[in-house]
Amino acid sequence: MRLKGVLISCALALAPVAGQAQETLADIRQDISVLFVEIQKLKRELSTTGGTSVALPPGALDRINAIESELQRLTAKTEELEFRVSRVAEDGARRLGDLEFRLCEMETGCDIGTLGQVPTLGGAPEAPSVPAAPVTTPQAGGSELAVGEETDFRRAGEALANSDFQSAADQFAAFRQTYPGGPLEAQALVAEGRALEGLGNTRDAARRFLDAYAGYPDDAAGPEALWRLGTALGVLGNVAEACVTLNEVAGRYPGSSDAIAQAETAKARFNCQ
Repeated sequence: MRLKGVLISCALALAPVAGQAQETLADIRQDISVLFVEIQKLKRELSTTGGTSVALPPGALDRINAIESELQRLTAKTEELEFRVSRVAEDGARRLGDLEFRLCEMETGCDIGTLGQVPTLGGAPEAPSVPAAPVTTPQAGGSELAVGEETDFRRAGEALANSDFQSAADQFAAFRQTYPGGPLEAQALVAEGRALEGLGNTRDAARRFLDAYAGYPDDAAGPEALWRLGTALGVLGNVAEACVTLNEVAGRYPGSSDAIAQAETAKARFNCQ
């Protein structure tokens, strides 16, 4: 079974849909429906047979009919787009679930029954059950880090830089539990995966890279997560899946020269066509 390129495209194309605005396609369609009803009311007013002293501008009814026709066209377009987005989201989630299933099959002691169902891509994630949120401090660039978050991340990164892989893996895992869904979540997943690779645990490392890419495709860590995922799959013996994944790096992140170079090196290593 191959990890097809459409998996990558689906996961990434939908992320902006959820994050660009709070208004959904359903909201837009509802607004159009309300406008359509108002247009109908206005047409009834203009069609009144009784006498009136109001002088309507020439062609008013024709313009209202044109507006009504355009609203109908927009309604059809939004319904079509909503259907396409839903299909892509469901397909992407199914393919991500398939990859997670494959990783579990390769891992000794992994219980496939505990994997659960991958949520539809682009949907609102469930709020994690955590204690009261820590006090946050505004950071440069508009992002926010919890008090101590940057310090903890740096400390774990130092352990990784010093090749203290077990300590780094433990610290990054604890970091993600302490600051779930924070601005550094994707980077922490990739770093934890690197630490696990250093320990020789390639299967769990691949899981971290997959979680980083699937959950945060537009994060700065996305390109690294993708090429490292492809490389890990190749090391695990899944060369076909590895090549498909590595081929996506240049297309998805054309401006990430380092990630593209790493992917090309890995492709040569696995003799990808």
